[in-house]
Amino acid sequence: MRYFYFLMLLGLTACNGAETTESNATAAPDRAANTEPTMMLTAAGVEAETVFNYEDILWGFTFLPDGRMIATEKGGKLLLIEGDSSTLIGGVPEVRAVGQGGLLDVLLDQDFANNRLVYLSYSRSEDGGEKGFTSVGRGRLSDDGTTLEDFTSLYDGGPATDKGQHYGSRMVWGPNDGHLYFTIGDRGNRDENPQDTTRDGGKVYRITADGNIPDDNPFVGTPNAKEAIYSYGHRNLQGMAVHPETGEIWENEHGPRGGDEVNVIEAGKNYGWPVITYGINYDGSQITQEVAKSGMEQPLHYWVPSIAPSGMAFVTGDRYPGWEGDLLVGSLKFSYLKLVHLDGKNVTGEQDLIKNIGRVRDVRMGPDGYIYASIEGTGIVRVVPV
Repeated sequence: MRYFYFLMLLGLTACNGAETTESNATAAPDRAANTEPTMMLTAAGVEAETVFNYEDILWGFTFLPDGRMIATEKGGKLLLIEGDSSTLIGGVPEVRAVGQGGLLDVLLDQDFANNRLVYLSYSRSEDGGEKGFTSVGRGRLSDDGTTLEDFTSLYDGGPATDKGQHYGSRMVWGPNDGHLYFTIGDRGNRDENPQDTTRDGGKVYRITADGNIPDDNPFVGTPNAKEAIYSYGHRNLQGMAVHPETGEIWENEHGPRGGDEVNVIEAGKNYGWPVITYGINYDGSQITQEVAKSGMEQPLHYWVPSIAPSGMAFVTGDRYPGWEGDLLVGSLKFSYLKLVHLDGKNVTGEQDLIKNIGRVRDVRMGPDGYIYASIEGTGIVRVVPV
């Protein structure tokens, strides 16, 4: 009976609103707040639309402020592209289109809207002879877009050689200093050029917009050094991009048979070629047993086997869910776009986009937020979600 009365007392206490004490328990999470799934676009979720048909090699391209494009044809033509048609731009320097050389990258001045300056990298011959080198120069695009006026060479990466490989060459503007960064490959002379700062070739360079040497370049004042050099120990650099958040300069370069690399460029650093490499000779023999050495930088990422990397860009905007901040690299060997997923500087995965699209030469983010790529024998395509 006492137990019965005790239960009744408890019930009456609850009904009469007994005094409560504050709980120290951790509140349960609002599970409804994060119910929307995080989805990542897959490789099967995109396709290529050809926006400009062209049967030859468009080595590089970029967008004008009005949405038109300028593209370089490796054979030496500079094209102004509007929709599915193009016109030739006159005043282009004569190029030595031999082997891997030709008319290479194109870059607009940072103040193009006011000065209309266009920068080109290209291979040129020495005094019209059989030897050539990589050069970077600029001219003014005429108001009607028909001519590159007063074109002037700003840097010549000599000495000239009759070898036809490893010219590079890409260009970007440093967002933190406003200087021009560009690449020149080792020109097929791996045993002398890349590791010697008194020689051109196998380097990343840094000059001012008008071609002068910045006072804080790492080899300024070093006896006999090429003072335009910013980093060295590279092989053949055909991709370059600025990280959209950090402002760092990233580049990719061809290894030999294996050992293609992605590097983040720092002033004065030695990136190892050919003293260290993850690749071997094309005939299968060893170049070196070393893949690491004190004083030489490790790549952020590398590929074995080689993919033959070309143009590259970071994905920006929101058209490609889950890809923002990831890296796009064109593959010449396997004819696809390689998407490298990143967490900071850590590679978390890869996808091969649009396989068998053709040899990818350049990759850019367009002003409309879409990915664009130039494909040998096809022209320029836009990558769209489906």
